[in-house]
Amino acid sequence: MKRCPECRRDYYDDSLVYCLDDGSALLEGPAGVSGSIDEPRTAILHATTPPAEAQTRAQIHSTDQTSVLPSGISEPQKPKTFDKRLLLAPLVLAAIVLAGFAGYRYFNAADTEQVNSIAVLPFENRSGSGDTEYLSDGLADSLIYRLSQLPNLKVSPTSSVMRYKGKETDVAQIAKDLAVDAVMSGRLVQRGDDLSISVQLIDSRTEKIIWAEQYDRKMAELLATQREIATTITQKLKLKLGGAESKGIVKKYTDSNEAYQAYLKGRYYWNRRTAENLKKAIEQFKAATERDSNFALAFVGLADCYALLGEYAGAPSSETIPKSKAFAERALQLDSGLGEVHATLALVADYSWQWAEAEREFKLAMEANPNYPTTYHWYSISLKALGKYDEADAMIRRAQELDPLSSVISVNITRMLQIQKNDDAAIQHTLKLIELDPNFPAAYQYIALSYARQGRFAEAISSAEKSVEMGNRSGIALGDLGFVYALAGRNEQARSIIKELEAKYARGEAKPLFIAVVYAGLAEKEKMFEWLEKGVEERSGQLAEIRWQMPFDPFRDDPRFKSLLKRMNLPE
Repeated sequence: MKRCPECRRDYYDDSLVYCLDDGSALLEGPAGVSGSIDEPRTAILHATTPPAEAQTRAQIHSTDQTSVLPSGISEPQKPKTFDKRLLLAPLVLAAIVLAGFAGYRYFNAADTEQVNSIAVLPFENRSGSGDTEYLSDGLADSLIYRLSQLPNLKVSPTSSVMRYKGKETDVAQIAKDLAVDAVMSGRLVQRGDDLSISVQLIDSRTEKIIWAEQYDRKMAELLATQREIATTITQKLKLKLGGAESKGIVKKYTDSNEAYQAYLKGRYYWNRRTAENLKKAIEQFKAATERDSNFALAFVGLADCYALLGEYAGAPSSETIPKSKAFAERALQLDSGLGEVHATLALVADYSWQWAEAEREFKLAMEANPNYPTTYHWYSISLKALGKYDEADAMIRRAQELDPLSSVISVNITRMLQIQKNDDAAIQHTLKLIELDPNFPAAYQYIALSYARQGRFAEAISSAEKSVEMGNRSGIALGDLGFVYALAGRNEQARSIIKELEAKYARGEAKPLFIAVVYAGLAEKEKMFEWLEKGVEERSGQLAEIRWQMPFDPFRDDPRFKSLLKRMNLPE
């Protein structure tokens, strides 16, 4: 007798191996007879005979192939009646058909075409506690990172797959949205120190399961389990790896499970990209480095956070940029194979107005990992500062090809369209983004600028106010709201925004650029240049964006504006 460990269905045909209902491998005997149902199990798209077709004792005894009674014990004599063996014919036929079907499904699944692209969805958290969300999200994020090391495999980035978190899995639609051959989903349950991880990999072209497995482990085994899953996926995708190519899959980034869990928490907050969450991410990444001072990925996390802290939290570049550079260089000292760190170093050079160095680092990042969308995204911003708009457009389009559902990449296409003075296209593009991601504040912030330039002030104000509300009154959103108020003739409200931004600036929560934007809307050139000068003196990282930002369009012929560009090593 065998039993399915998932649905607990009993099977009496010992030649059958898999459950038809859920694809789980059958275990010998009921729970407790010849194996625990809590042991790790594997299922590979298969089927078995249903219980109704199991033979009865009388039927088994009546066959010529089986004897179920000990020798010396005779059966009671029965009057001759209809030969019951004739009843077995349909059952035998049904068994043959089902066995053939099972064999077909099993071997057909094994004959999967090569998969060249994959999306790893956020794991479903079945623990009943939000405190373990970092585990379910972090495990998927770590698998994405490991699989991204494979040069011949396109892997959808975390920013794209996070959109499907908590939603019903429609493999065909997800595969269409992300343009991938296979989709992996899973669920995670934590009970104290016990961890149960179930995964399945589906070929979206045939909607057949390539592989499924359940891992019952201890929390202390999380690191090893993550590597094991990544390795198995690689094998099931029929990827032929050489030694160098497979290193990223099995690589040990740390031996400390505590450090790894802190790192997962850091990435969990990082992916939520607000000022508050970036600060929480920094705390977790620092905790990871304290538990393992050689954990290179944790230093990469710190470098990434400090690189963006000025944009999201308004922190002074003089504080954030040196820290970002130091952490990135430390990561490379520990592990020279972390190619993506070059993208962070490029952004640091960009914010430091070292344009040749930025270009060199961007090219190193693309060479190390040509499928890392953030490299192309950040490079497009650098090229815009240099006035190379055609190249910038090509880079941001390439970023979107690699990460089609990234909201931050999509909104930078909006800004590219605004540079091209194509506000109709910018509005239509951003409305589609809002439809897909209605909780992304920057989408409302930048569509407001196009509305304002078209004189649609009611829509512009409504969108800009919504961005400020959703973004917890961040400095960058407040700047554009003040600009829109000014263009709409609401000067008092614009000046109120300036006072709020000045208070934030005094606390190190806003950049001079944000205040200059509002004065640009009010057409108060002297005050605008006063705050831009402050930005140059402080070497404020985002100041180079005045080269292309919409609010400064009327002032680009002013000699003072050209002087500012020159002092940032930018062409006129």
